Parts: sequence; structure tokens; C-alpha cells
Amino acid sequence: MKQFQTKYIGEYDVVIAGGGVSGSHAAIAAGRQGAKVLLIEQFGFLGGSLTAMGVGPMMSFHNRAGKQLVFGSPNEMVNRLIQKGASPGHILDGTGYCSTVTPFDAEMLKIVLEDMILEAGVDILYHTRLIDISKKGKNINSVFIHNRGGIQEVKAKFFIDASGDSELVKLAGVPFSVGRSEDGKSQPLTMNVKIGNVNSRVLREYMAKNWDQFDDKIRNDDKEKVLNRTARISLWGFYDLWEKAKAKGEVTVPRDNVLFFETNTEGEFIFNTSRILGMDPTNPFDLSKAETMGRKQCLEIYQFLKKYAPGFENSTIVSTAPHIGIRESRHPFASYVLSSEDLVTERKFDHPIAVGGYPIDIHSPDGQTTESVHLRAEGLYYIPVESLLVNEIDNLILAGRAIGADHHASAAIRVTPIAMAIGQGAGTLAGLAVSNNTLPMKVEYAKLAIQLKENGVYLGE
Repeated sequence: MKQFQTKYIGEYDVVIAGGGVSGSHAAIAAGRQGAKVLLIEQFGFLGGSLTAMGVGPMMSFHNRAGKQLVFGSPNEMVNRLIQKGASPGHILDGTGYCSTVTPFDAEMLKIVLEDMILEAGVDILYHTRLIDISKKGKNINSVFIHNRGGIQEVKAKFFIDASGDSELVKLAGVPFSVGRSEDGKSQPLTMNVKIGNVNSRVLREYMAKNWDQFDDKIRNDDKEKVLNRTARISLWGFYDLWEKAKAKGEVTVPRDNVLFFETNTEGEFIFNTSRILGMDPTNPFDLSKAETMGRKQCLEIYQFLKKYAPGFENSTIVSTAPHIGIRESRHPFASYVLSSEDLVTERKFDHPIAVGGYPIDIHSPDGQTTESVHLRAEGLYYIPVESLLVNEIDNLILAGRAIGADHHASAAIRVTPIAMAIGQGAGTLAGLAVSNNTLPMKVEYAKLAIQLKENGVYLGE
């Protein structure tokens, strides 16, 4: 076997794999505590699902009753976006699925995240992928990475897996499952498409006269009132037109409606509508096939809108996402694995690190439907620190959607506001482990809770 030259590039207190929103907020938290942090990211920008995968808006910082649950650095990020004119902030969710959504400008988000991370003294290493690790006992000693500089080795005291697909978990030999337990199928992949130059006024007028074509299963009585209050449109529907186009063979997307959200820019919409079934998101050949299928579906969606949807007559495709959207892949067997029962019963844990209120939202791995389980309106669930730790590796912390959570629970905690809250918790834990010269599992929870609250985190009542 050919031997590759490896260059040693240094040692850090904390190395974070993945510069999505969760990894970014982990880096901010650890860096602000004085830790020497390296953030490794495969793209040339930060933001993960919100930038590379074209997801938007952020949903949701609040529970269904409208109580805000996610604060801290994620909310600071939103405030910075507002100050730059890059977000209207937390606004009414027109779909009724959540109480609020948070539209944003994806390009400005890249800049805001970089600003926050660089201000925290964090080093960013773009265009870099993990390829292997070295272990000593129950600790990761170093990671091997690949970029334009070749194969490099970097050591650290602690590592955070914010890769989204549990790449460090896999390399470290921590056990995991993929998808749902009964058959290993994951939620479908989605290629988001951004469409601009939409006449929002014409679209609103059409919606007001055709309520039966939009989200009638959730909101029935106050649709016009809600529409008039929404700063940006967020809806699903076009039911009859969609079925008409499918019957003619003009649309082959295996989904029962069109889901769309207006961005920070009026007249620009993200369509979270494509659905690629039967692909394994951990298989590079499946992932590559899904990218091509997703773009073809996005073209179908665009052509459908141009032909059938009022307000879209002069619309243009702004972009398809640089990376196919992944809702689910590996589920690490953490020290504690969250279940749907933990969420719907609002189980209180002794050591919460974040809270959330987004429903269990499962896009069927088998077909067109989406299954949802909502909490009570005032409800919230708790995410314990034990779901960020594993038994096999002492210096590894999990962050983002790939923490200890099963197929059903991960369908709730995977959304970006909650992933960011988890990231802030992970980075705070790592920072305390550095400053106290101890392992993450041995950090006193009282100190962790105090630090989180001082940094604006809400941990429930």
C-alpha cells in the first residue's frame, strides 16, 4: 500500500469538525472562553444547511405558543443580521406549523458567522475534509485532514463532532445506527431551489381568493388575517394545480404539496419541495445520484410555477443549493439517546444543555407524506448533556443534529435554531473542560449551567 506523507500542523485545545451553524456556535462559545480553537469546514464558507444546503427560514426559536426558547449566541447572530438589513427577525409563520420563522440573507449569514468566529479568536480551515484519526486509549489524540496542503495532522485536547453525519464518531469507532431502526431508511433528501423576481402582491391576492389550496389542514379560520400580518410569505399548497401537473406528467416529484418560504428579499422564495427517496446519505454514489435527481426535480418545480402559479410568470431561478439537503443519516449511540417519548412528555433531565419546541417532523422515507407530532402549545423539551457524550471516547463531544437521538427525536432537534443551541452548549462544555483541565464528562454541571445562563441560554423553568 502506498504511504502518504503527512505534515503535522500544530495542536489546539479544541478541534471542531464541521462549520455548519452548530459547529460555528460551538466554536464561538469555546473561543469566547479563551480556548484555542480550530474549526474545520469542507466548503469555503460557514453556515452548513442554511448556506450550503439552501435551507431557509430558520424555524423555530419559539414554541407553538410563541414563547422564545432559543437565545444566546444564535439570537445574537439574528440580531446582527437584523442590524445589517439581512433579516426581518422572528416573524409570524404563515403556515401555522410553528409560531415563528426567521428569514435571512444567506450571503450575509456567511459574513456574520465569520465575524463572530474571528472575533472569538478561532482559526478557520476551509476546503478541508477529515480522513482519519489517531487514538490513545479512550481519547482521540489527533485527526488527519486533507486539503490543498496535502494530508495534515492536528492534535487537540478535545474534539467536537459537528459534521452532521457523525464523521468523527465513525472514525473513532463509536457505535451508531443509520436512519430508522426497523429498516435503516433515512428521511428523504431535498435539493432546495431559490426562485426570484416573484410578484408577491399577485401571489398574495391569489392566495386570498383560493384558501382551499393552501395549508387548510392546519389553519382554517384566520388565514386572511394571518396573511395580512406576515412580513414574508410562508406556506404550502397549490394542491389542485400540483396534482394537475402531476397527472400530465409535468411533475414527477414524490410529494403531495409545494412548500415555499419568502427570504429576507421580498419576491425571492426558497422551495423546500423536491424529494429524493431510497438514497443512503452515507453512500457517496447515492449522494451523487441524489444531487443530479434533485436538480432535475428543481427544474420541474420551477417550470410548474412559471406555467401555473400566479405571480411567477416572470420569475427566475436564483440558485439550486451547492449541496443536497440531508435531514438524517447516522445516529450515534451516545451516553443517553433521546426518544420521541422524552420529547412529547417533556421529560425534565438533571443536566439540560438546551431546550426546543419544534415538533417531530418526519418526511416519510417511503413516499409523499410528512408525519408530524406537535407538543402542546406551551410545551418544550430538554436536551441533556449526556446526549452530547459517548461512552467509548472521553474527549469527544457531539453537536448539531447528530447527537444521541433516535429517528423520531432527531426529526425534531435537527432544525437549525435547536442545532445552534446544542452547538453553543457543546462549545461551552469544551471550553470549561479546557479551563478546568478535566474531561467533559467530569465538568461540574452547576458550572456549565451558570456559564450557559450568563451567555444568555435558556434552560427551561
